[in-house]
Amino acid sequence: MDYPSRLSAMPDYAFPRLRALLDAHKPGGEPILMSLGEPQHAPPAFIADILAANFAEYRRYPPNEGTEGLREAAAEWVTRRYGLPADSVDPDRNVLSLNGSREGLYYSCLALSVERKNDETPAVLTPNPFYPCYSAAALTAGAEPIYVPATPENGFLPEFAALPVEILNRATVAYMCSPSNPQGAVASLDYWKTLLELAERHDFRVFADECYAEIYRGSPPPGVLQAAAEIGANPERVVSFHSLSKRSNLAGLRSGFLIAGAETMVRLKRLRAYAGAPSPIPAQMAAEACWRDEAHVVENRALYAEKYTQADDILADMPGYRPTEAGFFVWLEVGDGEAAALKLWREGGVRALPGGYFSREVPAELGGGNPGKAFLRLALVAPKAEVARGLHIVRDVLREGWNRSSAPA
Repeated sequence: MDYPSRLSAMPDYAFPRLRALLDAHKPGGEPILMSLGEPQHAPPAFIADILAANFAEYRRYPPNEGTEGLREAAAEWVTRRYGLPADSVDPDRNVLSLNGSREGLYYSCLALSVERKNDETPAVLTPNPFYPCYSAAALTAGAEPIYVPATPENGFLPEFAALPVEILNRATVAYMCSPSNPQGAVASLDYWKTLLELAERHDFRVFADECYAEIYRGSPPPGVLQAAAEIGANPERVVSFHSLSKRSNLAGLRSGFLIAGAETMVRLKRLRAYAGAPSPIPAQMAAEACWRDEAHVVENRALYAEKYTQADDILADMPGYRPTEAGFFVWLEVGDGEAAALKLWREGGVRALPGGYFSREVPAELGGGNPGKAFLRLALVAPKAEVARGLHIVRDVLREGWNRSSAPA
């Protein structure tokens, strides 16, 4: 029996690869999970009452586009958060509820990336390293993923404008994640404006993955809708994705939303009517309450700020450490991510993800090499004491004789 080949270029997902790397070896201490980006802080307590009070709504099919209350709450939040003009985000025409932002990131490419562009195979641009959903969506849509390096030299922000013009001319979509996963880099307002102007010149859409936007140190990260409003960008050129998974520690609720232009939304809703899986009505009602409440978000951000300080203090003398701007990962340069991950597991029991599992080898014209290979991703999601214990082990196991250009012994 034959199988489709469109996803054959993709390696195994990061976590099966990690199990293959580590599970044949005994941990060198009580295991500490720093590999999975699953929030461990408590979700807002008020949602339990909402779910219980509306339990009977599980009998009903949920509306595909989202409940009216959820769409209104999302429109109000995004307008307030990014200082958008009043009434510029219409709950009916511009907001679509999602069963987690990954669903939207995947389906939007299928709905919006054309089959041919300028009589060539379309290109979908993605940062490298990147969230694996991006390349899967590109390949499923029949496009060629173009992996654009996000490295220390460019502040971990891909330079899309530096791509060859022949690639830009066949681009249909550019995925951009800010704050970024895994590096925690933040795109400035000028960065977003430059990307939107590039998209206008070469006629492609910008998919802005902003699911980490509410976890940061310092100033709130600017967003693509803010930049689009300031330069008067075509609203059909932008799709912005948000989620409660990180903001509200509700990964299991499976709730997010996207903002798009009215014409774009018609196409997105058409596909989702056939293939979407909307969240249950009680979950959407709980999500509405979360988007209307900021107190729990402030508390959550304060907990991560304490962990940023822990990482700064404990890893300060590691040559490959850079303070995280936002999100909840440390992107630690270690020379060889796979070798370091295996060493940490065998000698300290720390489970970390090799950075190369989030990135791809690229040809010389795109910078060459694998820009994630030299890194480890460490998740700061566990309680403070556990995070501190894990970071101390990382420092002690890897620091001895370490430099950024060599693998651990």
